[in-house]
Amino acid sequence: MSTTMQDEPQDADPLPPDVLDAGAGRGRAHAERTCLVTREAGSPERMIRFALSPDNQVVPDLRARLPGRGAWVTATRAAVQEAVRKRLFQRAFRQKDAHVAPDLADVIEAGLREDLRQGFSLANKAGCVVTGFTKVESAVDSPTGVKALVHASDASPDGRRKLAQALRRRYGDAISRIPVIDDLSGEELDMALGRDHVIHAALVAGAGTAGLLARWRRLHVFRGGTATSGSAGTEPTGSDAALPDAVQDGGPSLRTGPPEAGG
Repeated sequence: MSTTMQDEPQDADPLPPDVLDAGAGRGRAHAERTCLVTREAGSPERMIRFALSPDNQVVPDLRARLPGRGAWVTATRAAVQEAVRKRLFQRAFRQKDAHVAPDLADVIEAGLREDLRQGFSLANKAGCVVTGFTKVESAVDSPTGVKALVHASDASPDGRRKLAQALRRRYGDAISRIPVIDDLSGEELDMALGRDHVIHAALVAGAGTAGLLARWRRLHVFRGGTATSGSAGTEPTGSDAALPDAVQDGGPSLRTGPPEAGG
């Protein structure tokens, strides 16, 4: 039987009164939410929602759609780990024995990686993915150009360098606006695209482009990067607009218990 926390521990900072809230699609749909860790209000699109399942499990709700009242944490690995370490989920839900997986951050990253793979599959079906070194190089040099460059995480440095040079020739100083996605292995890209030996690819304009880039940015930010596009051969820098709703609408909802959740 669960134990309810009636009061905050005397040595703990009190949590904000609005720390629990409904999912992004209900109630205050577009209102800011309060992060458990930073205590700062922000867009729900930059946070991860957590719900309490009927069996007292704290579960990530990446689409912010599970029923019941949920807690919100800034969508970074560091913030999630801090929430676990300080037992902030137990305090927020007022359940001392609420179970939080010690590897919660790893569970979330795995879900975001799967979401990215799904994004590649959808973009490929929409005709937005070009594969093969020669075809990618041609796409970069084309009048329409590319929206992102993709490398398998195990791609050779030589191939990366040559395509970076092609981007530099095509875009010059504007190269920083072209994302370079290298989060998935060649095997993962093969599975996502339904092809063999995918090492280099390019994302071109089309119906699946924005959704894929939004999923990539969300994973990248969670890992500790910034939300910008990035530049060829370098880490992204700067800031970016809020992630689009498509990330939450199409992303997975990670849960270990029944679909109903209570607060």
